[in-house]
Amino acid sequence: MARRISCPSVLSRLLPVLLVLALAPVARADEGPLDSWLQARVREHTAWFAAQAAGEGRSSTLGLWRERAPGDKVLPDFVPPTSLGPLIRAVEAGVVNITTVALRESGLGGMKKATGSGFVLTPDGLVVTNNHVVAGARQIAVRLSDGREFSAEVVGRDASTDVALLRLSGVGLGNLPAVYLGDSDRLEVGDWVVAIGNPFGLDHSVAHGMISAKERVLGVGQFDDFIQTDALINPGNSGGPLFNMKGEVVGVTTAIISQGQGIGFAVPINLVKDLLPNLRENGKLERGWLGVVINDDGGNGERRAPVVKDVYKDSPAASAGIRPGDRLVAVNGRAIASYLQLLRKVALLAPGTEARLTLQREGVTREVSVRLIVRPAQEATEGLIQRTSSEQDVGLALRDLTPEVAAPLGEEAWSGALVSTVTPRSPADDAGLRPGDVVTEVNRRRVKDAAGVRAALAKGSAGASILLRVKRGDALQYVAIAR
Repeated sequence: MARRISCPSVLSRLLPVLLVLALAPVARADEGPLDSWLQARVREHTAWFAAQAAGEGRSSTLGLWRERAPGDKVLPDFVPPTSLGPLIRAVEAGVVNITTVALRESGLGGMKKATGSGFVLTPDGLVVTNNHVVAGARQIAVRLSDGREFSAEVVGRDASTDVALLRLSGVGLGNLPAVYLGDSDRLEVGDWVVAIGNPFGLDHSVAHGMISAKERVLGVGQFDDFIQTDALINPGNSGGPLFNMKGEVVGVTTAIISQGQGIGFAVPINLVKDLLPNLRENGKLERGWLGVVINDDGGNGERRAPVVKDVYKDSPAASAGIRPGDRLVAVNGRAIASYLQLLRKVALLAPGTEARLTLQREGVTREVSVRLIVRPAQEATEGLIQRTSSEQDVGLALRDLTPEVAAPLGEEAWSGALVSTVTPRSPADDAGLRPGDVVTEVNRRRVKDAAGVRAALAKGSAGASILLRVKRGDALQYVAIAR
């Protein structure tokens, strides 16, 4: 049972105490130490109540809470919603019900029906839904809110993002109620959203809630980047739109946690925007390739733009002049703050796409244009790492001290760069460097990885000596390399 506190009871007990405190100093003519103490406490209480009354808003009689005075301004920039009816009426025509017929997976034969949701992307009949709604479907039927029904075929789909693009066929195309797409990067936790779909076949059901979190990683693949919402999402909602308060689609509802309530997930619409041209042109996700190896230095929880560790020779990045040590901060004007964000933004672009990269080099921000190519097979990329000319000049091959590399050596992870190879008769060999040495400083500047060493080497001018601080076992020493 919840504990109840009676306010009249508290007041009836406290007021006599205050009265005694107020009158006690007057009750005796011969004032003693106790009377002086009581008078001081009364003065303190009187000053405290006066300060509360002079503060922002109004205080309660006991000073235990605050109340807004009549006419006080409420929370800035907050407009409490009254009715979502006008928004729903404006957007619900663009939400569709999808019914699919597919072979049963049990192998016993027969057909099974399933339902999902989607939304009209273009007036001429392109529809977006989830990949799992239409995967394996023999027949796809799409029904609009006005009762019109069209057959549909898959234009393209991708399992890794769970997005599919459909094209309707039939009479009456050309003026379908297409929705507007918003900017999911601008969403904030606490923003109101509305989900419309067909849960359990209940046509055009509406649920509202807010953004509970962004960039949720569910462990379903490299494109994990989900919006979490407490708007109710149930089986049948899959593929339906998640609207913001402007009536724009900001996500595609896709997943739920069956053990929980009010925990649903949506694919961010900006990810879908990057993917749609690829699906329309290629029917699947043809991944673009930039040709860089990234040192993701955000492993300690920090969100930082990724740093280029190596560049593949003859790659788009090499052609664009990208170098090891460059920090990639944006793709096509959209900021990136992690290796995974860079991977998603580049891999979703089709080969042949010209991307605009923003990078920082030695404190200077610059932009380069890169035309992506088809990602080579894994075996074809082996041996394509392009060592920097400065690294070749001194005769070094370096490795990052990742936790996996550092632990067997008894070293601290990311405390420097491990020398893996020294070219015979090279400047590094002449200086006495050995495989197994750990470079911790270059020209008296701390470095924590191979990219830091390469960037420092690249700054040096021809003929100038390079001063390295090297850890060999438990000993630290300085080594000068003549270039």
